[in-house]
Amino acid sequence: MADDSEFEIITVECIRTPPEHITPDKVPAKVEERAMDPSVKEVLSKTMLEGVETVWDRLERQQPQCKFCDAGLSCQRCAMGPCRIMGEGKNRGVCGAGADLIVSRNLLDQIATGAASHSDHGREVAETLLLTARGKAPGYGIADEGKLRLLAKEYGFDPEGPVEKVAERLALGMLEEYGTMKGELSMAKRLPAGTYSMLKEAGMLPRSIDREIVEAMHRVHMGVGADYKNILAHGVRASLGDGWGGSMIGTEASDVLFGTPQIRNSKVNLGVLKYDHVNISLHGHNPVLSEMVVRAAALPGMKKRAEEAGAKGINLVGLCCTGNELLMRKGVPQAGNHLSQELVITTGALEVMIVDYQCIFPSLPNTAACYHTKVITTSPKAKIPGGYYLEVTPENAFEQAKRMVAIAVDNYKNRSPERVVIPNHPVDAVVGFSVESLKAALGGTLKPLLDLILEGKIRGAVGIVGCNNPKIKQDYGHITLAKELIRRNIIVVETGCAAIACAEAGLMQPEAADLAGRSLGNVCRSLGIPPVLHMGSCVDNTRILTLAAELANLAGVRMDQLPVAGAAPEWYSPKAVAIGCYFVGSGISVSLGVMPKISGSPNVIQLLTDDIQGAVKAKFWVEPDPKKAAAILFDHIETKRADLGL
Repeated sequence: MADDSEFEIITVECIRTPPEHITPDKVPAKVEERAMDPSVKEVLSKTMLEGVETVWDRLERQQPQCKFCDAGLSCQRCAMGPCRIMGEGKNRGVCGAGADLIVSRNLLDQIATGAASHSDHGREVAETLLLTARGKAPGYGIADEGKLRLLAKEYGFDPEGPVEKVAERLALGMLEEYGTMKGELSMAKRLPAGTYSMLKEAGMLPRSIDREIVEAMHRVHMGVGADYKNILAHGVRASLGDGWGGSMIGTEASDVLFGTPQIRNSKVNLGVLKYDHVNISLHGHNPVLSEMVVRAAALPGMKKRAEEAGAKGINLVGLCCTGNELLMRKGVPQAGNHLSQELVITTGALEVMIVDYQCIFPSLPNTAACYHTKVITTSPKAKIPGGYYLEVTPENAFEQAKRMVAIAVDNYKNRSPERVVIPNHPVDAVVGFSVESLKAALGGTLKPLLDLILEGKIRGAVGIVGCNNPKIKQDYGHITLAKELIRRNIIVVETGCAAIACAEAGLMQPEAADLAGRSLGNVCRSLGIPPVLHMGSCVDNTRILTLAAELANLAGVRMDQLPVAGAAPEWYSPKAVAIGCYFVGSGISVSLGVMPKISGSPNVIQLLTDDIQGAVKAKFWVEPDPKKAAAILFDHIETKRADLGL
């Protein structure tokens, strides 16, 4: 194993909180303000007493944040600016843009950024599938041949023949949709006929994935669009290209390569780290690398190397959506969600954090510099000063994964045992609820689920998705909303950081049926499932789309007619903006717990919370209080039931 001289590393320093910023006597109250999970509280308390900076400290030091930016009224799109709409004669930018235009352009920019992020993730998985089919990606293979052939048929290809040829045709078909000339996306045909026609009539069906994102970036240039309604209609179309295109490709191609998730048991929270093992965390969003790390860590030679270093073995843990991918497919335990990423390091027990991209704090190497941890970056899109850069491609992924595991093992000797604190109460969770595993649990069809909804034993369903935001007590929005909904006999499906929040709260155990209303609780007990179902990572919101589409097709209705809704109680990311828009664009109304940066335009607020229903039969609500949001969602579901005559 080469030493650190092999790497070009920009040295970064451990950043500590100024002593006057937080004194020991204030730590308990601050911890209670910031987090709900007991394991997070324990490690956060240690972190604060050690004076190591976290995301919450940085948020406090940013106060007060710019009120014009928060309202969406700041424009930095050209060199005539920056401009702010301030009233009192300053109601237009230099170019003449008013509040409606500035707010809508900024929002379209957010949508395009989010759609590009998830869609580019999907592209990388499809490229890996292509190289695998051509025998150019050592270590990868086709894990779900049945799904491969079904997808090939869905894309219009002959599903028969050698698996490599079918995989090559499918991968090329998926990649072609990023710049397709055929004018529509193959998997958009999963939409119920009524929803498809509605979107076509509204001019919102995406023509290709990249085209809509590029056009969005064109539209936000000064001197292009000036009609806020037209601008945001394209935002919906660009987001649908992500939901029914790029993200869906990411989900489906990952299932083909790594296996479609099946229902399984695992554990979550910071307690999944181990004192006597080499600990490696996998953080980011793309399973292409993390799957290879799992293989590398399981090699007999690696275990022997760890034992020679004085450890009992190698312990892999997940973070954020890379972790969710591994949790769903392999049962790899999950250490936490977005706001826990620094705390995995500050336990003092982590040898290496391997990251790919998205939702990774640029400050992680600074946090790692306070301990012995090494942060390894792997994507040319996501280099971070202070990280050890090992570029990963499908061609070299397995070899690079072995190097990363070796680096972690060799770093075990540098751990300071006296600084290690690992909570001793990991929580059990049942995970792996793909559409396919749900069908299998129900006898091969979703009809029993539809019947339970039609009979009223399950009043409806809500997808709680999205991030954590340090402006909200970590996990409070997710957990409180989920508890309030299941109490009302509404089943909850979750992805991303929301899913980990509820798993840590015990809501993904079958015993959580006792927290549900009588009829939902009885259903869960009869099926042996929890009332809150883990459906995967954030790209896997497309599983929720597919589930809703199949239920609507079974019922013979449009998606907007189903008693379902979406919610993002703690969102922060542009990806969440795109997700919310493709839910609404598909006919699923969405409750947001954090106000988007649109408050500076009453017209944009009116469009998104009301007028948009004229085009897509769905809308947004903004309600920061999760208990009030639950009441809104319940009323919405009951209205949908009444409209169906249920």
